[in-house]
Amino acid sequence: MACLVAFDKYKKKSAEAAAKYILVATFSSGVMLYGISFVYAATGTLYFDDVAKAIMGSNPLYEGVTPLTILGLVFFFSGLAFKLSLVPFHFWTADTYEGAPTPVTGYLSVCSKGAAAFAALVILMKAFGPMMEYWEYMLYVVIVLSITIANLFAIRQSELKRFMAFSSISQAGYIMLAVIGGSQTGMASLMYYILVYVVANMAVFTVISAVENNGHCNATLSPRECSMVNGQSLTKMSAYDGLYQTNPKLAFLMTLALFSLAGIPPFAGMFSKFFVFMAAAEQGSFWAYFVVFVALVNTVVSLYYYLLIVKAMYIKPNDNPLPTFKTDGYTRAALAICTAGIALFGLCSCIYEWLFASSAM
Repeated sequence: MACLVAFDKYKKKSAEAAAKYILVATFSSGVMLYGISFVYAATGTLYFDDVAKAIMGSNPLYEGVTPLTILGLVFFFSGLAFKLSLVPFHFWTADTYEGAPTPVTGYLSVCSKGAAAFAALVILMKAFGPMMEYWEYMLYVVIVLSITIANLFAIRQSELKRFMAFSSISQAGYIMLAVIGGSQTGMASLMYYILVYVVANMAVFTVISAVENNGHCNATLSPRECSMVNGQSLTKMSAYDGLYQTNPKLAFLMTLALFSLAGIPPFAGMFSKFFVFMAAAEQGSFWAYFVVFVALVNTVVSLYYYLLIVKAMYIKPNDNPLPTFKTDGYTRAALAICTAGIALFGLCSCIYEWLFASSAM
């Protein structure tokens, strides 16, 4: 993956992004393995069911919950939090997203989060289920910090890929709300949220890639110059000023994807947020309700910064907008699939019902 991040050899930021990514990935893997070694030392096994039995004290050779077990849990979760870009393990995300080629950035934004979120829910419930009273408060703090800090930093961004990096950090916090519930509803909500997030996020990055590759190209420009206009990158938010005037279809699809990420009805993002809120509220404690309330408030904040891009495309005046261009067939197919997902995942209740039926833990 680090090789893909550094794929654009003409950009210094690409090499810097790859260096940060590989260093953080190596460090996070080391921290995770360190935590696993503590768990093995404390329980004598790495099988989920046996770890849970040892923690409960049903194995006479081990003492149940010990400081070593707690330390192993913290280190293990810290390693996963790096993969998910959760605060305070998020510092690599914005630089890596900005420096990597846009298709690679889109892939990074969805693949690691989906896999890491599933791993977090399954391992926390199967292996560390008896320690729920310990890790649920850790999750509360991480979720509140991730959603709040990411939203505040997203408001300040003028570069779209950095903007989407902080958006993905915030979305990771919402994904972890499903883990709080630790139930069948939580698993179904997590899977549904990730499906919706994947199609909406990939739609945004597909539009960014299309604009970056076609928005200022002609036969006399090099690949590096194609992604620049007036010395600035086409991933700058200002490059999208007046996009609706020249490329209304791309502007419309971008708007649908952003509305879904923001949770505006009737798009799928609204239902995905509702389901993770419901899963977290099922936990029933005061702190779970508090975290859901903070997430709801931050959803309103996120509407503001997502609408900044919509404002740039439709309202902000621009005497020299990007020229009209046509995308290739693969790009149009990708956008069609993502747009269909944004619409259908929200309208077809059978999708969530099927996920709920297949998520019995």
